Amino acid sequence: MSEQLGSAPPWQVSQWFNTVKPLDLASLRGKVVVLEAFQMLCPGCVAHGLPQAARVRVTFPAERVAVVGLHTVFEHHAAMTPVALEAFLHEYRIDFPVGVDMPASEGPIPRTMRAYAMQGTPTLVLIDGEGRLRGQHFGQVADLALGARIASLLAESPVD
Repeated sequence: MSEQLGSAPPWQVSQWFNTVKPLDLASLRGKVVVLEAFQMLCPGCVAHGLPQAARVRVTFPAERVAVVGLHTVFEHHAAMTPVALEAFLHEYRIDFPVGVDMPASEGPIPRTMRAYAMQGTPTLVLIDGEGRLRGQHFGQVADLALGARIASLLAESPVD
């Protein structure tokens, strides 16, 4: 997982699922944010990325680690609508907040995906409690490596 230290770009989301109010990085300040960028028709996302995000959610305390999904559609736009996503989230029992990445004004790459220079899905993004981008990885990340990285970020800002 590559280490980065700049401010994480804001999310550009058109719709949210599994949350009563829209999320942004400012509202999550103080927490380590695990952002799982996915497409529901991406085999790696369904087999690895989303189940891993769900495991992170139950492993780490919600008051210290926020798990957020980003449905970032750069292909098969007609098949991956918000209505289809809602059914997908229900069927796969995804209960953490999921935002729908805003489509680009030009081209197939959605806005948040472009802002983070993601190569595809699944992409795992780690943001520290100060809102800094601390890691980004395209493809699979081993559970132990991810858990150690999250624990390291948590250790940087101990509980008061």
